[in-house]
This record gives sequence, structure tokens and C-alpha cells, in this order.
Amino acid sequence: MTVTATETTKRGRWRGKISGIAILLAALSLLAFGAAPLGWRTGLLPLKAAFELLALAAIAAVLGGVVAAIALAVWRRRLGRLRILLLAAALLLGAGFVLLPLRIAMHHAPPIHDITTDTSDPPAIITALPARQAEHAAPAAYGGPATAAQQRAAYPDIAPVILPVASSKAFDLALVTAQSMPRWKITATDPAAGRIEASEASFWFGFVDDIVIRITTADAGSRVDIRSVSRQGKGDLGVNAARVRAYIAALRSAAG
Repeated sequence: MTVTATETTKRGRWRGKISGIAILLAALSLLAFGAAPLGWRTGLLPLKAAFELLALAAIAAVLGGVVAAIALAVWRRRLGRLRILLLAAALLLGAGFVLLPLRIAMHHAPPIHDITTDTSDPPAIITALPARQAEHAAPAAYGGPATAAQQRAAYPDIAPVILPVASSKAFDLALVTAQSMPRWKITATDPAAGRIEASEASFWFGFVDDIVIRITTADAGSRVDIRSVSRQGKGDLGVNAARVRAYIAALRSAAG
């Protein structure tokens, strides 16, 4: 069967349109993916709108990946090298947006965003309260027995640190350790009250988590408690627990 020049031209146009749609969807996805955190950080978008923009980015990426897969499967031998590379990138982007939610779902982190070594009497957040109110953040009050039960089930290893030194020495060790933590910003220190407050912002969205460390006298020397709580969201994907664990490990190392 002979293929006319007109039919060849039409097929070439279809190849160009289909592959172009895939590349355009991928580009729009990347644009929305970058605009969402930028809009939130600059105050142009409320958090809900920023997350909705992320959802649109995911939809565009997945659709672009599907179209790219079709284009590569049908016309791979007739496409130029550059277009093949762009379609492969669109396919990988779509696959990434599919795999990321699956990875998050498999993380098994409880839907809480407040982790502390003392669930009966958590260290109180004081200095960060005005900033939390200005950001319309989640309440700083601890969630109570329900939150404590979920923490114990997911992170049973998180417990206070007992140091065999006086509380003043423990405070110095706790402060030096806090100052050494990557991306932590010390916001308040009160040696008399035995309290240190800090914050840490996430890399991408700039979400701020507040941290408070409390040093008290114990029978064996001093007791150090730490609490890490997010300002936004209901779950933290285990971020606060990881932060608390990292600080405890660093403090124990500093104390020898």
C-alpha cells in the first residue's frame, strides 16, 4: 500500500502535536510546581490555593507522562533526538508525581505534627506565639492523650535525656547543641527558666516548625526535654520526630 505525501505530512503533524502536548504539559507542571511555594512564601497565595496549584501540577505531569509514553511507543524511531529527550523527561516527571504519593503513603507516619519527649507536661511554646498567630498557624496547645498515644505507638524511643551534671551545665550543653543543628535559628534563651526556643524552616515551601527545649533538675542531675511542633498542616511525615531524634543524638554526643 502506497503512502501519499499528503498522508505522510498529516502523520508528521500528528507526531508534532502529540509530542508537543506532552512537552507543554510537563512545562506547565514544572511552572506550577515552582509557583506554588513561591506564591505561599511571598503571601500571594493562601496555603489552600498553593496546595491546589500543586495538585494541578501533579495532574499536568501525569497526563504529560502518559502522552509522552504514547508518543515514544508509537513514533520513537521517527522523532528527533531532542524531542525524544524532552519526551523522556516528561515521562520521568509524570512517573515522579505518581511515585511520590506512594512513597509518602508507605511512610506510615501518624497524622500528628507535634512531637515531645514529655507527653504529660510538654515544654510550652512562648516566644513563637506572636509569629504563629500572624501566620494563622495551628494551635500551640498540645493535643493531649490522643496525640500522646499516637506518638508512643509510632516513636516509642523518644524520651527525655538525663545528664549527670548540674542544670546550669546541662543548659550550656543544650544550647551549644541547639546552635550546632543545621538550619536551626535560635529565637530565645532563658538560663534562669531553663528554656531554649528555636525554629527551622523547610527548604521548599519554607514551612516553619517551632522548637522548645526545657532543662530541669532531676535526681540524677538534669533532665532535658524537647518539643518540635509544626505551624501548618495536620501531619508532618515524621519530620518533627526526626528532628527530635537528631537533637537527642547530638546532645548525648556532646555530653559524652
